[in-house]
Amino acid sequence: MQLTLGPVLFCWERQQLLDFYAEMASQPLDVIYLGETVCSKRRALSLDDWLGLARDLREACSAELVISGLTLLEAASELSSLRRLCDNGELMVEANDLAAVQFLAAKGVGFVGGAALNIYNGHALAEFTACGLQRWVPPVECSAELIRLARAQYLELADVPPLPQIEVFAYGHLPLAYSARCFTARAHNLAKDDCAICCEKYPEGMNMLSQEGTPLFTLNGIQTMSAEVHNLLADYPSLPAAGVDLLRLSPRAQGMEEVIAAFDAVRNGGLPPLAVEGCNGYWHGRPGMLRAEELGVC
Repeated sequence: MQLTLGPVLFCWERQQLLDFYAEMASQPLDVIYLGETVCSKRRALSLDDWLGLARDLREACSAELVISGLTLLEAASELSSLRRLCDNGELMVEANDLAAVQFLAAKGVGFVGGAALNIYNGHALAEFTACGLQRWVPPVECSAELIRLARAQYLELADVPPLPQIEVFAYGHLPLAYSARCFTARAHNLAKDDCAICCEKYPEGMNMLSQEGTPLFTLNGIQTMSAEVHNLLADYPSLPAAGVDLLRLSPRAQGMEEVIAAFDAVRNGGLPPLAVEGCNGYWHGRPGMLRAEELGVC
């Protein structure tokens, strides 16, 4: 089982990003994703900066490097930037929008199909593999059973490319939805177009509470995320049966070395914990914010 480091979803300052990836270069990671996926206003690093960082990482570690594109395109300028990203010529691209799929398919290059492409079954997966998809990241709400069924359905189809790798979101705040509105700017009574990049104040997003005062969501600019951290470490034994090849660990501002070490220990033969902090309901086909042990399924 390979470990991947997903793209940073939160808004971090330039130096924080550079320091973070310098630390990650020494970690036992098989794939590192770079790039901005949430908001084009976050310009701490330009595309040239990301490519330069990739060259530095290539010298410092053996991990495969992938650059991720925006998930929600809202302007012609963003489409032009995405085209340039797809034309980078150095790194494989994670397509998070159908525009990226179209650009990459026209070039005839392989790509990673991000969770936001919403591929839920074998027939849809076959359409994307015909376009060049080589690695499938299922939507974060997919259960182990749904992934297993989609995989089996794909294998029953005739005249399709080999089954792509399957990469599951295994740790981090779940990216649940995207909006044309910026919730963080709204919370500061700022217009989206004049937001002053206020999301930089929240390196792990802004907590949103229910009326009862319990954590409900994490707001990250135009992105809504889970309040709880999704964690599949205790579910490691069930991952191979679903056909999972890679586990994605989503960056957080603190403690990523310990998270990576825990997953690395289990994949190298260590015993997984009986329970972990965080939620894993989606993996068991239940509400995502719940822990499986709360539902009596483990």
